[in-house]
Amino acid sequence: MRTKITILGVGLIGGSLALCFKNKPGLHVVGYSPNPASTEKYIKRGVVDEATTSLKEAVHEADYIFVCSPVGMLESMLGQLRELDLKPGCIVTDVGSTKDSVARCARSLGWHDIHFIGGHPMAGSERSGVEAASTLLFENAFYVLTPDQDVDEDAYSRLVSLLRYTKAHIIRMNPDEHDEVVGAISHLPHLVAVALVNQVRRYNESNELHELLAAGGFRDITRIASSDPVIWRDILLNNRDILLHLLQDWKAGTERFIDLLQRRDGEGIMQQFAEAGEFRSRMPERRKGVIHALYDLYMDVPDHPGIIGKIASELGNHLINLSNLQIIESREDVPGVLRLSFRHQSDADRANELLTSKGFTIYV
Repeated sequence: MRTKITILGVGLIGGSLALCFKNKPGLHVVGYSPNPASTEKYIKRGVVDEATTSLKEAVHEADYIFVCSPVGMLESMLGQLRELDLKPGCIVTDVGSTKDSVARCARSLGWHDIHFIGGHPMAGSERSGVEAASTLLFENAFYVLTPDQDVDEDAYSRLVSLLRYTKAHIIRMNPDEHDEVVGAISHLPHLVAVALVNQVRRYNESNELHELLAAGGFRDITRIASSDPVIWRDILLNNRDILLHLLQDWKAGTERFIDLLQRRDGEGIMQQFAEAGEFRSRMPERRKGVIHALYDLYMDVPDHPGIIGKIASELGNHLINLSNLQIIESREDVPGVLRLSFRHQSDADRANELLTSKGFTIYV
């Protein structure tokens, strides 16, 4: 019998899920959007087997429903699904980056013989939309599932089996535990990055050298400050209570540095850096996570006409996909005058080998 998988919202995440399931034996993937232009795009790009603008038609007889709406729309979408006649035994899951509130919403709906299991694929890209969808997006990433304590274990096992097509590592967590952990490793860093960039922006109003010289390490640690404002408004408000607690801890950490500086405690400062460095060194360098990675190479290049074009052409001729190229004016903390960024480690490794063979000095 054919298994019907419905994707509500076929963007980067939903589209990548669809591509992972499409053309697999016995699986039929349906995409939904209220916008006819979007459904036409899904079909044209070959992301789904069929697409529809009718929510009722999309979920009819579906065995699995992936709700890939933004966090701020998840509860509304679940409410709409509650009004429809879903197939008994259907598994409903989402892909939002906060889990406790959506779990509480699903419990309040009182579904009978419908299994809601929260999900969060911890992978992303600097690109968005179905155009950026890829079967490789989740490979070796963590995919967190947050079932309630009374979940039907057979339904949970069926969802895990389906998600093996993503080649992700499945992690089981409680919804509230998920929000605490992801709040610390993703939501808080976004807040800190935005606050830091805005602090420098204010300084720049009276001295434009701040913007001119802001490069190297500053750009690296604040890259996530350019994230979508609407999406992050909804995420932060949704995880408000946990973030307020995390921000109090962050405030205590900054006050600790204030105290160390006021007392000219060099040993204390060194200890803070040493402890942070030791912990960070234990983190996997190349693992996919909630904050998407770019794989950078740095290189010194001579100031010759056409040299940048030559490097880009070499990469293109060998089918190596370059995500971004930046000429670096401020060399602080940066071992090169040219930064090459790649979306995948394999592309960065191939570029390193190729350019080294051409006589260029590469720094990783």
